[in-house]
Amino acid sequence: MPHLLRLASPLLLAALLSACGKQAAAPEPERAVRTQLVSVGAASASHEYAAEVKPRIESRLSFRVGGKLLSRAVNLGDTVKAGQVLARMDAQDLKLAEAAASAAVRAARTNRDQAGQDYKRFVDLERQGFISAAELERRDSAFKAAQAQLEQAKAQADVQGNQAAYAQLVADGAGVVTGINAEPGQVLAAGTPVFSVALDGPRDIVFSVPEDQIERVKAAAAKPGALKVRLWAGDKTAPLTLREVSAAADPATRTFLIKADAGKLDVRLGQSATVVLDLPAQQGVIKVPLAAVLQQAGKTSVWVLDGGSMTVKPVSVQVAGADGNDVAIASGLNPGQEVVIAGVHVLSPGQKVKRYVPPRSDTAPAVAPAASR
Repeated sequence: MPHLLRLASPLLLAALLSACGKQAAAPEPERAVRTQLVSVGAASASHEYAAEVKPRIESRLSFRVGGKLLSRAVNLGDTVKAGQVLARMDAQDLKLAEAAASAAVRAARTNRDQAGQDYKRFVDLERQGFISAAELERRDSAFKAAQAQLEQAKAQADVQGNQAAYAQLVADGAGVVTGINAEPGQVLAAGTPVFSVALDGPRDIVFSVPEDQIERVKAAAAKPGALKVRLWAGDKTAPLTLREVSAAADPATRTFLIKADAGKLDVRLGQSATVVLDLPAQQGVIKVPLAAVLQQAGKTSVWVLDGGSMTVKPVSVQVAGADGNDVAIASGLNPGQEVVIAGVHVLSPGQKVKRYVPPRSDTAPAVAPAASR
């Protein structure tokens, strides 16, 4: 008997140690969640597009001749007037060419005058019978050629005079300098842009639209008030009138550029804005708060509460769009279901929950909204 007790003691000790090593898992806490009953209602739909205020006409000014830029008289953002000198180029070579052209005019005029005097003398000689009529015709042709050479020299001198005048870059019209592309000391080729000037006049609201919405924007533009603009600097909106719609999509963004008339809006160049496209309200739409929707395993879902067992389960839904802080659900939910609208990221399938009850104050009892529990 003592021998049996000595054998049983290690076995009992091992069993006790094994029992102490296996601890029971703590039950999950019963979380309080805020819920809302699913109902059918109306949802307003709208699309917003980022926009920018741009000038109706923006000229890229450049010299009509090549040369070295000596100076510029305006800076970015300066207001310019029509005919104002904006920049000057080194005109030394152009002045030399103008002087050479003027000298060619003087030489051609002298040659023409000499040919004219010779022709008059040969006319008298032909009348006296000292020369033939053919010789007089040759002298007449020489005079006409000299006259043509003089006219050619004058035209070339005018061209060189214009070229010398092109050494000064002047503004075509009143506006604002919006870009500077060259600095003094830079050697420029003819036609190289030096300034960008936004001419005074009407302004445009410019925005881009995806290709699947371009027809919708065109249709909305025909309805008064359906297309509006809201400046980021304020909260006021104003109706828009479409002016230009690009016929081809941008190769990089695959969007269509649209220009709308800013009208009498007090806008500044480069100002940011938002174009709002209002769509007709949709009836019979199920909406839930944005906080009720979450992404799980690449799917959009919400937590649905089973009132009998007070447990939650995820239900996949298809989102139709947004309406303010709510999300329109296309499929997956039915009216009367109870969804969790707060605390969705800490739940697990089958978890026990309880409805959140706001604490009562001393003055007045807290009343839950009619659409939530």
